[in-house]
Amino acid sequence: MEQLGQNETYLMERYGLAMERIHGIKEEETVQEPFRTYFNRTAQFLEQMEQLKCAIDSGETKSYTLQQWQEQNTSLYYDILPAQYGCSFGNPEYSVKVLGEVHGKILSFLYTELRGIIVYAFEKKLEQIVVLLELFIEIYNCFEQEEIPEYKEIQQIIYWFVSDYSELFVTERIREAVDPDADFATKIVMESDLDDLRYLYQYGEYVSENELKTAEFFNTLPEEAIAAMADTYTEGYRIGFLMGGKDISLKKTVNIRYNLGFERMIRHAVKNFEKIGLRPVIYRSAVSTVNKKQHLRIGYIGGIPNKQFDYDHRADNAIYLDKKFIERKLGVMRQAYESYKQLAREHGGPAVVEVFGETPFVPQAKKDVYQLSEKQQKLSTWANNEISQLTNQYIIGKERSFTIIAFPVPEIGKQFKDIFMDTIKINTLDYTLYQKIQQSLIDVLDQGVAVHIKGKGENRTDLTVALRDLPDPEKETLFENCVADVNIPVGEVFTSPKLEGTNGVLHVSQVYLDELKYVNLEVRFENGMVKDYSCGNFPTAEENKKYFFENVMYHHDTLPLGEFAIGTNTTAYMMAKKYGIADKLPILIAEKMGPHFAIGDTCYSWQEDTAVYNANGKEIIARDNEVSILRKEDPSKAYFGCHTDITIPYEEIGHIEVICADGRRVPLIRDGRFVVPGTEQLNEPLEQENVL
Repeated sequence: MEQLGQNETYLMERYGLAMERIHGIKEEETVQEPFRTYFNRTAQFLEQMEQLKCAIDSGETKSYTLQQWQEQNTSLYYDILPAQYGCSFGNPEYSVKVLGEVHGKILSFLYTELRGIIVYAFEKKLEQIVVLLELFIEIYNCFEQEEIPEYKEIQQIIYWFVSDYSELFVTERIREAVDPDADFATKIVMESDLDDLRYLYQYGEYVSENELKTAEFFNTLPEEAIAAMADTYTEGYRIGFLMGGKDISLKKTVNIRYNLGFERMIRHAVKNFEKIGLRPVIYRSAVSTVNKKQHLRIGYIGGIPNKQFDYDHRADNAIYLDKKFIERKLGVMRQAYESYKQLAREHGGPAVVEVFGETPFVPQAKKDVYQLSEKQQKLSTWANNEISQLTNQYIIGKERSFTIIAFPVPEIGKQFKDIFMDTIKINTLDYTLYQKIQQSLIDVLDQGVAVHIKGKGENRTDLTVALRDLPDPEKETLFENCVADVNIPVGEVFTSPKLEGTNGVLHVSQVYLDELKYVNLEVRFENGMVKDYSCGNFPTAEENKKYFFENVMYHHDTLPLGEFAIGTNTTAYMMAKKYGIADKLPILIAEKMGPHFAIGDTCYSWQEDTAVYNANGKEIIARDNEVSILRKEDPSKAYFGCHTDITIPYEEIGHIEVICADGRRVPLIRDGRFVVPGTEQLNEPLEQENVL
């Protein structure tokens, strides 16, 4: 305790000195314009952070009214909200316009990184705050020189900051991922008065109307409805272990991910998990550049103040990404995992609550943002692979599981409450009925050597997916009969296709992948590998290819077709049609609404050697493909760390046919309708509205 106290005292001394220096910046004229304006405005933000920290540490915020919390929350994120973003130094485009091409982008990065102090203040992470303040001062000092510093000088300061302090930021991130005693968010969920909506603001996240109205809506629901939602979620997680032949009793923690506003459900889920011996680990999405993955947010999240802001900074790591840095980060990760190896071994994997219904985001492509060079792109793919392998060594893939469920948010429209209740119905459909229907499809699919998918109308899909051999049909099967366990809701059969012989074109008129919109998307496969791709989002072919390359290919020159599946949830499809929300559904539901194709790793990555069985006792043997099997020689050649599903809606399907070895073609779907005996009930929702 004495050691901790001394360290705290030392940090407070550094903090006091840093803030004293920052207070003086507004009075100084030692920096030339336009940089003086940048540093003055940023110093004002840091003074605001000082006031925030003081209010939290002193307990002043405990007496805030809801209106005071809301005013403070708006002020913290005001600068990057869409209405102000055009004049924010968080906007690289504006920063370059004001500060010039040499310094604009890198100073925009600095401002963005400093904004992480908001959440560090709420979590009382003094060391993270101190080192960021000192970084700002060090760069400010450079601009006090007679000569404006070269870009390289500022870049090197940031490079060594990120490298040196990766031990702080990366180690803490790994601890948060496995240690239930890192319980900042858990305490908010379990100890707050959830009828008092002030609790939403205690995370430090941006709180939009979605989070506020979701929490209000949850407070109107009877406890039985909350319990039903939570029970479906936690039971899916438990069944995932059971169906995967994994022993959940060996695990002691579960990672819970959710959006703010869902705390009533999460509190019930925590209690459910505790009954089966699992404590929650709940961490927020990363705020430090060293822990981020492009524009994606992984962890619990509040409202996203500005998706364009996230997208603009998706490649900020271009400032410091080189092999030496990656090796440094990997070394820190290994050391951290060694420190927490018992906690890592006992971790069971994520249980995720996704949301949908927000206005679809169509990113604006900008030239004044960081982009990875070709060399950095290759380094990035290598690094992601190495990180995946390292993580799998400590949080062992074949021993962990997951579950995902999704619900709408109020932004979806005036019919939010009706859509929410219909979503609950979809998430709780009779899985035994679907299990029986889907087995009828699998019985036909297991007769084939390939499947042919053909679009209709303007859909240009013409793709043949090869299937692996099935030596013992009495005991083995190629397709998993997926009901409501890890992927809720029910409704798909899927396989890892054979790559050789998988050829043709996949096309869809419109699709959302990882919250990004793609128009007129076309992907060409040759022997199961991505050969070419295009979309129609931007004016030039070059821009469109780059968009897909960054956000689906993740800088890989090619990727395999890791999964072929047929979604069977026509009830979900009809809900989408009924409310006109097809463009707002998450892939979790959308993938159940037609055939889908995953680019990247198979569904069984890192778990291929674990036997998996359908309810009828047959082992699913199609867990590998010609790429993933390379793990036995070199795991770096087998895994890519990505898996992106692309779904074709029923209305764009001409036919799906099973091609048999003797030349027979057995139809599964024709003109958007299921035609296999035993699957007739799937057509009933479609017939009600005669949508196809």
